[in-house]
Amino acid sequence: MSDIVNAGGDEAPKNVTIYINNLNEKIKIEKLKKSLVAVFSQFGKILEVLAFKTLKHKGQAWVVFENVSSASDAIRQMQGFPFYDKPMRIQYAKTKSDVIAKADGTFVPRERRKRHDDKGKKRKDQHDANLAGVGINPAYAGAYGATPALSQIPYPGGAKFMVPEAPAPPNNILFIQNLPNETTPMMLQMLFLQYPGFKEVRMVETKPGIAFVEYGDEMQSTVAMQALQSFKITPQNPMLITYAKK
Repeated sequence: MSDIVNAGGDEAPKNVTIYINNLNEKIKIEKLKKSLVAVFSQFGKILEVLAFKTLKHKGQAWVVFENVSSASDAIRQMQGFPFYDKPMRIQYAKTKSDVIAKADGTFVPRERRKRHDDKGKKRKDQHDANLAGVGINPAYAGAYGATPALSQIPYPGGAKFMVPEAPAPPNNILFIQNLPNETTPMMLQMLFLQYPGFKEVRMVETKPGIAFVEYGDEMQSTVAMQALQSFKITPQNPMLITYAKK
């Protein structure tokens, strides 16, 4: 992102990039990026997520969407959202990300980044590099947003967990399948906490890819199920949500 600036000054005009601050500085950068993807991908296709280890940029991040309406929805709905125990402060970014500048023809290489650009072929596509940076396989980039057939979904826990033997009756506990291996309880909590009645997330350490989410009653769990069914933490992992067997 060219000379990233967002502190102080006039309010930035609407654009595809949002600037987030007041983030928990104790969270590692890669975990932070993946968590931001998990939380914000519900608003639209994300082109890149930027966060840095430098002291100047601690507690801050930039999320670049494909269109302005996604950015606007994210700001409106996630303003003040408790993210790792701190309320997010969100606004439109004041500068353009490199991926957008390249797309609209306004990108100008900077001398101070020349040593990074020498990688040449390894970074032939900035978009792919950005997807990889947030834990998304660039091979899936072209089909981002497309839901694969259940038979094609890679599932580390094995096919026996893919579809319950018989549907469980509606109840207050949801069974979540097809989660990517890097999913954490905190990431799921941030997703399901948006819906009334949320109680807790339980993950099984010996069975990656699945989780249980508990609500106060079956009506509350049903609302969350309908809202987050097929939600994608990564493009190749649409969540499969059913009622848990008791």
